[in-house]
This record gives sequence, structure tokens and C-alpha cells, in this order.
Amino acid sequence: MRYVLLFLLFCLGAAMARAQQPAAPRPAAGQIHGAVADSASGKVLREASVSLLAARDSSYLSFTITDGDGRFTLRGVAPGRYYLLLTFLGYRSRLVPLQLTAAAPAAALGTLRLRAASHTLGEVVVEQERAPVSVQGDTVAFNARAFKTQPNAVVEQLLRKLPGVQVDRDGTIRAQGQPVQRVLVDGKPFFGDDPKVATRNLPAGIIDQVQLFNQQGDQAQFSGIDDGQQQKTINLVTKRDKRKGWFGTEGLGLGTDGRYRAQLGLNRFNNGRQISAIGQANNVNQLGFSDNGAPAAADLSGGPGANAGSSLPGGFGGVGGPGSSGGPMIMQGGRGSSAGAANNQPSSITESLTGGLNYRDAWGRRAEVATSYLAARSTVRTEQVSRRENATGRLAGEEAAPALLTDQSTAARNRTLSQRLNLRLDYKLDSLTSLRFTPALWWQSTDQWRNVGQQTARGAQRLNQSLSRYEATAGSAWGNGNLLLMRKFSKAGRTLSANLSAVLNSQDGTAFNRADNTFFSPDGPARRARLDQRIAQDYPARTQALNLAYVEPLSLQQKLELHYNASDSRSQARRDATDYNDATGAYDRLNPGLSNRFRSQFRTHRAGLTWQTRRLRYGYALGLDAQQARLGVDNQSRDSAFTRRYQTLLPNAMFSWNGSRGRTLRLNYRTRLQAPSATQLQPVTDNSNPLFVRRGNPLLRPEYLHSLTATYQQFNAVSNRSIFGLLSATQVQDRIVSSTAFDAQGVQTTRPVNADGYRTLNGFLSLGQRLGWHKLNVNLSTNGNFTQGRSLVNEQWNQARNWSLGQGLSVNTAFNDQLEFGLDLNVTYLDARYSLLPQQNTAYWSQKLEADVFYQLPGRFTLGSDLWLTRYAGRSAGFNQGVALWNVALARQLFNNKQGELKLQAYDLLRQNRSVVRNVTDTYLEDVRSRVLTRYFMLSFSYNVRSFGK
Repeated sequence: MRYVLLFLLFCLGAAMARAQQPAAPRPAAGQIHGAVADSASGKVLREASVSLLAARDSSYLSFTITDGDGRFTLRGVAPGRYYLLLTFLGYRSRLVPLQLTAAAPAAALGTLRLRAASHTLGEVVVEQERAPVSVQGDTVAFNARAFKTQPNAVVEQLLRKLPGVQVDRDGTIRAQGQPVQRVLVDGKPFFGDDPKVATRNLPAGIIDQVQLFNQQGDQAQFSGIDDGQQQKTINLVTKRDKRKGWFGTEGLGLGTDGRYRAQLGLNRFNNGRQISAIGQANNVNQLGFSDNGAPAAADLSGGPGANAGSSLPGGFGGVGGPGSSGGPMIMQGGRGSSAGAANNQPSSITESLTGGLNYRDAWGRRAEVATSYLAARSTVRTEQVSRRENATGRLAGEEAAPALLTDQSTAARNRTLSQRLNLRLDYKLDSLTSLRFTPALWWQSTDQWRNVGQQTARGAQRLNQSLSRYEATAGSAWGNGNLLLMRKFSKAGRTLSANLSAVLNSQDGTAFNRADNTFFSPDGPARRARLDQRIAQDYPARTQALNLAYVEPLSLQQKLELHYNASDSRSQARRDATDYNDATGAYDRLNPGLSNRFRSQFRTHRAGLTWQTRRLRYGYALGLDAQQARLGVDNQSRDSAFTRRYQTLLPNAMFSWNGSRGRTLRLNYRTRLQAPSATQLQPVTDNSNPLFVRRGNPLLRPEYLHSLTATYQQFNAVSNRSIFGLLSATQVQDRIVSSTAFDAQGVQTTRPVNADGYRTLNGFLSLGQRLGWHKLNVNLSTNGNFTQGRSLVNEQWNQARNWSLGQGLSVNTAFNDQLEFGLDLNVTYLDARYSLLPQQNTAYWSQKLEADVFYQLPGRFTLGSDLWLTRYAGRSAGFNQGVALWNVALARQLFNNKQGELKLQAYDLLRQNRSVVRNVTDTYLEDVRSRVLTRYFMLSFSYNVRSFGK
């Protein structure tokens, strides 16, 4: 009930402002109908675009097209003054004023003829003859002029108004239910395709059109053979008169409790040349850009939540911190997690400094280059308490298996310096041959410490407790490069392409583990063990691949592709563990049981063909590859080596159908082989944390994955309705899972093994509707997930089955120039079942409500507020909590053109912000509560540079 009251208070300010106007009875909606014809011949024009615009500002309200007789009807139109915009290819547009009243709610316009002359009525000027929404193939284009935004708004705020597009609190973009992975500017990369950099730094006022489509890989785009690999992409087309000039945003804010935020952004566009600089510094959890396309940070943890694999190409494994829970930040879900909808709430407090440069230009007539550099320094501070419940299986003499409970408190600090460089060079050798070179470099250095206190019990019996201090430094360097040669021939459709790629990765780190561990026994005194150890690790790796593709057209509709791929992946693992020597005061006692030298090689040769048929409405492709793989393992420390060979058939199939009015259906079936990493294969014991011991397994086999995905998409520009559905299924043979053994003192020993029986099924359905005359975007989304997996616990197979079902509703609207409102509601139910420990079975609800409002007050004042409510039920004691995060901002727009803004912001006004996350995996479930950013006040000033045409 209190959440409902908070929500009502949240809307009260806007309601009181609107209440000053006298209420009027709601008028009945009417309709507009007529026909469109050629002005000279009188011939009707079929599929002409008819757009309804508001008379006060020409904003887009509704849209339709004429039928086979040239007629159109717009229904449900409220009384008011409007303009009707008529457009048709090859004709000049026509703007028709009209007015509906309560007495005359319908307008019969008769036959409207399109003439050659343009029209300007009053202060309304039609600058471009284009419909607000258009669909061509699988590309949906939105005319940015039809979706009004506030002055100085960024592209992210424009995207929120587009039907079928959602933007999460952390800036993640979803279109028709799928995450947007790339954002281009005028068809070219902008800061390496990083979506957040483009949408949060470019002003909405320079955008002419937003194009939404599925983009294939470079080689597939050139060959015309659909390989089933697509990325949801947004292309921002800038206005012609905004492609020459300066623009950007500068700002500075100071707040209570030492909070601060500074922003720098400056862009120089000169037609094809683009130069951009961005920078920011803050301690309010704003990172500035995403990690899209870059490796994740090195995982130096060795706790129960750490994966057996690697966090970077080649694998860094775990240096290991006593009592670690999977790294400095515990994220929602882990490998095999099925915790329902993504939880993007922060679990720490971050201070960051970010800077970057972007450059794009054409070098002569043959070359075009796009490059960017980004650097970031961040300090992440984490305070967490958690409770983990493991399935243990029955020990000898036990009738039932009680749960293993681990309570843990963590305080950590992680400092990271990262840099990344991206480049794309396109060069035309001649009219038929071109090259594309796309290298990327990435560096990172990490310095972290972590203090952990933990205790473990099995049922009512206390097993152990630990106090530890963990310190580590690590450095990582990663680089890749792709060189794509594309050659066309005189015969249309015949192509040859060669793609050479390489990935180099080097990671090294040093960690110090100091811990006091106590082991309890019901039959005797407690035993204490002290750990003081230095561990040095180095994991160099490289991968090289060559992909050749030759396409021969068999007819106008059919193509045959012959392709060959060769790849070679090599990785090494060097680990030296030395114990502290009291006699010498140094770490000079080598522990041979914990040290090792190991290397692995995975080499593949794959050849096959794909037969593709494309018709007007549908297309399909059938392919079969034969792959020969060789896995070589060399344990240099144990002087043992072996080689295994695998012959595999990899079938694939694809079907696509393009219907009328933006309807598309895609079916995609893929198979692939995935080799284990050197860290997983290395047969060395890692007891960096003596309570969570890990071992490798040199007998691992590669995973064989089958995936089937079906997607349906529909965007009806006439009704402004979008539908997106996704259904995907995955089955993995020889999946690499964990085998965990618990001894009588609660020490967990984990090693990777192969197991069958892993299956997952995911479903998603999204329905979006724009109600034009109210400027209301409504989106309903339903998601479901089912996962079944197996793992070994004390040499007993544990079958885990968990499923989740969620329902979401989002609404956003701009009633007028003064008031905008948004609402997002999501409810998720999750159920997890374990065969070894039925007592661990769980079911719980998570509920989320987000709302935001913007109101333009008199005197150039603006009021903005957003409210975030979350509630969890069915969890462990102390973790069933509700959160109400309420932020309010009052701003004053400055200067004649409103380019300046002075803002007073209150964050977490109710001081209730907290983070509660549940992780569900094949072997355990875990609740984590984290300390996060709480109430502060900040006063800030920002100035928007706008100077075009110079």
C-alpha cells in the first residue's frame, strides 16, 4: 500500500499543475475520410501516405495509407485543429488544414489532388516530403521531426518516443524485444559502434531519421549469403544542414557528501569529416560508455561463484581470494543462471574518469577511415553480505542431505585503468575489388583488495569459518584484427571473399592470500590453519583463422556458396605458488603441488557448402559443413601429453519470409563445436582459497551445441502497431559442468566434467502500440525461460530444473509541449527445483515499477521526477525487501535560445535505495545484499554548444 501512496505523491505535482485549468467533459472522437488522386488525370493514387499532424507544432499524431481505390480513413480523432499531410512518390506533398468539433466530429474531404506546387500555411513549413514512419523490407525508418523532444534532449530521449523501442535505466536499448548491439551515425561507426556513446552524447535535434534493421556480418553482406548471424542495429541519419558545424554539451555539478559530476562533449562535423571529443568525471556510478565489443575485466577471484573457465580469451582462471564470491561484484545469475529478467541495479559505488576521441573522414576517392580511442579509470567500492545454499548430496550413513549454508560478508576495492582503440579502413583497389581492415586494441591494469569473513554450516552443524585478506594486481592486453578482401566478377552475383583474422591475448597477475581458517569437528577440538601465499600467473593465448567464400549464382533466385575455414587456437597457463618462509621472511618456498606449466592447442579445418534460394516473399538456405578438429594437451610440469581428434558434421538451415506491412519470419538452426580452455584443462590444484579448491580436468571433450531460433516481427505503419516474438531452444552435448565434492569440514573441491542433458528454452513476446492523437506509446512484453541441467555433487548427479515467467507493461507519452510521462511495470515469477536437495527448492516473486514525469513550468522552469519501486518475496530471511528510489530535479533554462540550464537535483529522496539480488545456478542459489549510493543533493550547470553552417 505504501508504494501506491508514494506513486500517487509522485504524480501529485503534475496533477496539481494541470488542475488549475477548468475541467471539461471528454469530447467524443471522430473520423476523417477522403481519397487521393492525380491532379491532371484524376487517376487514384494507391498506397499514398496520409499523416495527421497537430496544428500547433506540426507534430506527428497518426498515419495511414490509401487503399486500392485511393481512399483513406482516420478513426478515433479527438476534436481539434489539424493538418493532413499527403505524400506520394513522384508527387509534391500537400498540406490540408482541417478542424473537428464536438458538433461536427467527422470530416469528409472528398478527393484530394496532389499538385506540383509546395504549400506553406501560416507558420507551418514542410521541409521534407517524407512520411513519419516507413517500412522497406526489414528496415523501419522513423522521421525524427514527427517525434518532438524537449530542447537540448539527447538521442536516448528521442528513442524512448519511437513505437517498439525501449530504453532501460542503464541506457540499454531494445527494439522489438531485441537488444540493440550497434548504433551507427550516417551508416558509419561512432566510437566503435558503442551504443551508449552515440545515444547519450549526440543531441536529438541533429537527427533527421532513425533507421532500425538487422545487420549481417561484413562477409555475409558482401556475398549475399545469409549466415544467420545478425545484429539489431540503429542508424542515425543526421540532417543535411547539421552536418557542418560545432555542437556538444559541457556541464559541472557539485553535491552533498562529496558527490560531483563533470561532463565535456564537443563535436566538429564537416560533411563527411567527423571529429568528436568526450570526457566526464564523477563518483555517482556513471561509467560514460559500455564495454560493447571489448573483453570483460580479468576475474581474479577463486570463490564458489567463479566459473571454471575464463573471463578473457585464453582464460585468466582464478588467482583466488579466500572466501571470494565470484569477483569484486556479484552479478545477477552465473553460468546456468535462470533468474528471470535481467537485473541492472548497481551493486557497488563507482568513481570514474573517462575520455575519448573519434575521427572519421574520406582520404581521397578510394579510402575511408573511422577510428576512436577511449580511456577510463574507475574505482569500485563494494560492501556485500550474502547467503548461499548448496546442494551437497548424502554423506555415508546419512538418510537425508541437509543444505550447506555459507554466510559471507565482503568489503572490496577495485581500481582499473583501461584503454581501447578501434579502427576501420575501407580501401577500393578498383571498381570490383575492395579491402576492409578492422583492428582493435585493448589494455587494462587492475589493482584490488578484498576482506572477507565467512562461516559455513551443514544443517545445524558448524563446519568452518574464515577471515581473509586478498590483494592482487593484474595486467591484460588484447588485440584483434580482421582483413577482408572482397572481389566481384563480371558475372552478376559471382563473388570471392577472404577474411583473415587474428586475436592475441596476454594476461598476467600476482596475488597475495592471507587467511586464518578454523575447522570445527563434532568429535574433537577445532583445528586452525593459516595461509600466507604468493601466486603468480601468466596466460598468453592467440587465435588465427582464415575464412574463404566463393559464391556462384545458379539462377536469378539461387546461389551456391562454397566455403572453407581453418583456425588455430593456442593458449598457455603458467602458475607459480610460493609459501611464506618465516625463516627468511620471503615467499621463497615453491609449492610444487600448486604450481604448473601447461599449454593446449585446438586446430580445426572446416569445409562445406550452402545452397540459398531467394524469392520475392521468402528465402531459405541449407548448409552442411564437415569439420576435423584436433585438441592437443601438454602438461609440461607432469611431463605428459596427448592428442585427440574429432570429426564432426555441422548442419545448418535458415528460412525467412517477408510479408506485407512489415511482417517477417525467420527460422535459424545452427550447430558448433566449442573447445575447453587451458584453465579448464590444466590439471593443477588451485587452493588459493582453501575452503573452495579448484582443479582442472585434462580429459574434457569439446561441447557440441545445437540451437534453433524462431523470430517473428511485424510493424504496421498504418496502425502504428509492432509485434515481435522470439522462441529459442538450445541443447548441448558434452556440456562442461561442475563436479563439486564436500568433505566433512565443509571444504568444497570443484573440477569441470562433461555431461549431457543440458537444455534451455526461451520465449519472448512484445506488442507495441502508438495511439497517435494522444502521443501515447504502449508496450506489452511477456518473457519465459526454462532451463534443465545436470551437475555432480559428491559423485551424485543433481538434476536442476528452473523456469521463470515475467510480464511487463511500459507506457510513455508527451501530452503537449509542457507534460511528458513514462511508466514501466514488470512482474516475474521464478521456480527452481533440485533432485538431490528438495529442501532447496524455491519459488519467489520480483516486482518492479518505474515512472518518470517532466513538466514545463512558467518562467522557463522545468520539473522532472522519476520513481523506481522494487519488491522481492519468497527469499531468505533478511533479503525480502522493498526499495523506493525517488529522484527529483528542478531546473531553470537560461539564455535566449535555452542553451544553458541550472539544475538542482535530489537523488534517493526517501533514502531507501538498496540492492538485493538472487543468483540461481545448477548447484546453488544465493541471495546478495549490497551497499549502494544513497541520498544526496547536487547543483549543476550545463551549456549546450550549437553552431551550424560554419
